[in-house]
Amino acid sequence: MPSSSWKDGLLLKIVNIIVYFLFLGSNVYTVAGPKDIYLTGKETYITPAPWAFLIWSLIHLLLLGTIIYQFFDGGKQVIIDGISWRLPLLAVLNAIYVNLWSAHYYIVAFVFALFVSSAVTHIYYVVKKYHEPQSVADELFIHLPFSLYHGWTTVLVILTAFEAFGNNAYKEHAGIWTKVFVFLALFFLEATAAAYAFSSPEGDLPASIAIAWSLWAIFEHQRSSAFVHWSALVFAILALVWVVKAVIGVFLKFRRGGISLDEERAPLIGS
Repeated sequence: MPSSSWKDGLLLKIVNIIVYFLFLGSNVYTVAGPKDIYLTGKETYITPAPWAFLIWSLIHLLLLGTIIYQFFDGGKQVIIDGISWRLPLLAVLNAIYVNLWSAHYYIVAFVFALFVSSAVTHIYYVVKKYHEPQSVADELFIHLPFSLYHGWTTVLVILTAFEAFGNNAYKEHAGIWTKVFVFLALFFLEATAAAYAFSSPEGDLPASIAIAWSLWAIFEHQRSSAFVHWSALVFAILALVWVVKAVIGVFLKFRRGGISLDEERAPLIGS
């Protein structure tokens, strides 16, 4: 296939650059702004330690690589031709969500968290279904950031749901129903980590890590309820087991020959 010009899809490439910095700026505001959302936001019985949100910084860094990679042939094929305008849409939705969240409009933020999750899921599906990684750059700047993003948005939906509809941990004790819903939420996150680990022979390691990381942060932060604290530990350990399973799967994949084309997916590539 002939090499494409860096000018191909130039409008979308420029838009991707603009919305990337809009996206990044919105998240930086939550940390560097006059009000620190991680310390002044609503405290629930599933709120994680602030270091859980460092995963956003990693996603941003990787997406900067994505923005640069779109000017190369391999990146252009996936980012411009495959993902297309879904990436700017995701960036705008995420910016709206973060600003609503930082302003403590939790119910509306929850709605936009669902929109963000839906947008990420669509991109994740396109990347996983139609664009098997052909190089290390594909792995680092396309598959890795969107796998992390997909797992992380699952966590954000749960966290924002509790902020929108759950009890304030500073004002109300954890009653039986609060404990039940927290337990179910933790179980859902752990089960999702397992689903990622078994999603393919090698599993989806980054998505599993995103959820396991969050569960450990919840365990570390939740001290007011012993039930929540130790439940989070149990599910964090289980999630770590699924991470190890995914690590073994990735190791075996590279031992068999590294990045290879899945024959079952081959006819779909470029569709």
